Amino acid sequence: QVQLVESGGGLVQPGGSLRLSCVASGSIFSIYKMGWYRQVPGKQRELVATITVIGGNTNYVDSVKGRFTISRDNGKNTVYLQMNSLNPEDTAVYYCYAVKDGRSSWGQGTQVTVSS
Repeated sequence: QVQLVESGGGLVQPGGSLRLSCVASGSIFSIYKMGWYRQVPGKQRELVATITVIGGNTNYVDSVKGRFTISRDNGKNTVYLQMNSLNPEDTAVYYCYAVKDGRSSWGQGTQVTVSS
């Protein structure tokens, strides 16, 4: 079982930045990929960014390309999401996830609100 704990959400003004962190614990051996989804009430969860643990290959949804950067620190079992040039459309609950042996684990989510 993989446990994931997110942190770093909050309220930020349009144009501002936030960095989300996700720490993995438990049975973390052979985690293949980690990433971030986000969800707005009434809408489906949207994949934001992913990164492979080995190799660090990244993937982003088009709406965040050039603004968000996903990275990982394998020594700390942590994945980060640096979010710049935030706009109100980025407001959502952000969830960390990890894929291991074909199964996904999820964190509890952290709220990001972009508002003036």
